[in-house]
Amino acid sequence: MGARLPAPIVCPFPGPLNPNPGGSLGRVRGDLLTNARKWNGRRSVRGDVLLIIKCKDLTYRKNLPDTSVVICFHNEAWSVLLRTVHSVLDRSPAHLLKEIILVDDFSDMKHLQKPLEDYIAKLGKVKIVRTKQREGLIRARLSGFSVATADVVTFLDSHCECTRGWLEPLLDRIAMNESNVVCPVIDVIEDDSLRYQYSSASSTSIGGFDWNMQFSWHAIPDAVRKKRNSDVLPIASPTMAGGLFSISRKYFEKLGTYDPGMDIWGGENLELSFRVWMCGGILEIIPCSHVGHIFRKRSPYKWKSGVNVVKKNSIRLAEVWMDEYKNYYYERFNYDLGDYGDVSSRKELRQKLQCKPFKWYIQNVYPDLFVPGESLASGEIRSKAKPMCIDSPADHHSYHKPVNMWPCHNQGGNQFWMLSKTSEIRRDDGCLDYSGGENVIIYPCHGQKGNQEWQYKEDNALFHVNTQKCAEVSADGKSLLMRKCSGIDRQIWQWKRKEKSPSDSMK
Repeated sequence: MGARLPAPIVCPFPGPLNPNPGGSLGRVRGDLLTNARKWNGRRSVRGDVLLIIKCKDLTYRKNLPDTSVVICFHNEAWSVLLRTVHSVLDRSPAHLLKEIILVDDFSDMKHLQKPLEDYIAKLGKVKIVRTKQREGLIRARLSGFSVATADVVTFLDSHCECTRGWLEPLLDRIAMNESNVVCPVIDVIEDDSLRYQYSSASSTSIGGFDWNMQFSWHAIPDAVRKKRNSDVLPIASPTMAGGLFSISRKYFEKLGTYDPGMDIWGGENLELSFRVWMCGGILEIIPCSHVGHIFRKRSPYKWKSGVNVVKKNSIRLAEVWMDEYKNYYYERFNYDLGDYGDVSSRKELRQKLQCKPFKWYIQNVYPDLFVPGESLASGEIRSKAKPMCIDSPADHHSYHKPVNMWPCHNQGGNQFWMLSKTSEIRRDDGCLDYSGGENVIIYPCHGQKGNQEWQYKEDNALFHVNTQKCAEVSADGKSLLMRKCSGIDRQIWQWKRKEKSPSDSMK
């Protein structure tokens, strides 16, 4: 092994955070940078040390905490489940792996009954907890956590493969600070061939979210990357995917574990991410820890009939943690909240933990997030001539695809758009983009104007600056066209201009 680095050289907030913190945080950062400069490496023009190290060069504390690994499953394939279990057993130092807790969420496949019990009885360190009814991921994980005995609890999905050296980097960060919540890099295991795709440290992504309360991956911002001393050092992440992470058992209890009022799956990862950051913790992705994951094409969960579980869960987290910013989410579906249950105990938890406001989170943890309150208009873009609205998904699956028209439904969703102060028509990270061809398309927002610069004129025309054309609904109402501006009704659009943002006045 290479020489031991002085307690991993990385500042407590190595990500998109305030670069000049005061108080104890500033002192800790200064000490770490002082230690870093004792090591040989190339110096940049501004004097920082660029450490030329690889994961294999790192060593870790001798007295690391042990971990309980909790793996929940429901009707998982035999080989996939055992691949997960054996990779944990075979690639974790024995003294650091206290137990593997398999939580069977009411599976009914025969191979997951007695055959599984007989098989794991030979393995040691592996035990099964079975739920008495279908609980869903959130409550199944709570069942596993309730019987965990190690200092650290590591949650994994049941379709993973841990790589060599995956565990020590996670535990080392928690040994450094009990309030560090750490995630491995999640590599892709192809679902058709089960081939493992290992990603490099330089391609590590961080977690984010949009105002639909959807988790998303993002590249490390250039400004942050330039300040990093090495690609292998931990990186702060605004959110986590939620399936794979390690956390101190005591700290998880102090934070209030999961919200038991959330059902099945969805939203719990963002809720925990916000809670960690706002209540004094740090959420990191560890580039030297790699775990492969099979990404399913469909969800294995049977959702409650007539209930949008993800929406209910997301409203619960918004009510408790997002303060006035929750309105940016609610306006996506016209404030139709429905029944989301009692959140009073979770609000009391926030007060007890003396957590920071969500505004602090946006400004200090995720300053790159587009805030809808900065938009000049929002809502549906309705044609004057036809009862039709501009309609398109705007996620990465929809990039380069044409934007079309659809009957207005007044429910937000794919018909909710914002006009940014920089003249973009956007939803989250997707913008309306027109290059002069036949179609307006969805393209990643780039902030460079050009094909994405629009003006909502006083006469209610949507004017594309680069081509000097106006948006027009086709005669049959089905298509969005770009034509020479003429002022006809099919070029007139009704869009709610914003006088005040939701953060200025709460509904």
